[in-house]
Amino acid sequence: MRLVRGAALPLSILLALSPVLALPRADEGRSAGQIEKIEDAVRVLEEMTKESDKSIPAGLIRNCAGIAIIPDVIRAGLIIGGRHGRGFVLVRGKDGGWSDPAFIEITGGSLGWQAGVQSADIVLVFRTPRSVEHLGQGKFTLGADIGVAAGPLGRTAEASTDAAFKAEILSYSRSRGLYAGLTLQGSSLHEDGKANRKFYGRQVSPKDIFAGRVRAAAETTAKLKAALAELAK
Repeated sequence: MRLVRGAALPLSILLALSPVLALPRADEGRSAGQIEKIEDAVRVLEEMTKESDKSIPAGLIRNCAGIAIIPDVIRAGLIIGGRHGRGFVLVRGKDGGWSDPAFIEITGGSLGWQAGVQSADIVLVFRTPRSVEHLGQGKFTLGADIGVAAGPLGRTAEASTDAAFKAEILSYSRSRGLYAGLTLQGSSLHEDGKANRKFYGRQVSPKDIFAGRVRAAAETTAKLKAALAELAK
């Protein structure tokens, strides 16, 4: 009986402590979805770097105020179309470096001839400080609150068209599937508060992230920032 009681006591302690012991494992996995999204973005940037004739001009990346990367945006429609995706945005700091990512969502609809379903990787290049300020407000509409145009392609290309020259945001898309007649005009960009909370461990605003008041683990964003640096060469 003494042996049984002696064995039961440690077991009861373990059972009582098991919820506490399980917390670190749950905490480690709380941002798994956001880390996967960052890894997807690295893939997108690396693929763009390899396709020099279809890539974002290096000069635009070197001089931009911010960049949004939204992998695997789902677009579907039959006359009335819609799109939805999740990604994140980084802005350039006063020292020329990149901020940590603030997670965002893109949603929107459109009228006109369009048919099919498509998954696309979208990159938005924010050219001016004013365009970045809209990001800090939490939500804005492309084409209404701020001008957007399809960006020029090619590593050495310039924003030569009138539409691209005047637009504060240039958009890029790498598509898979079949689709026709889609535009980003009217799409809404807004902060993904839930994703930011999971990634940073507490409620945090895009302004806090851009200002460096919260920090992600350096190893989590190292590959992402390295891929951006490579794209700017």
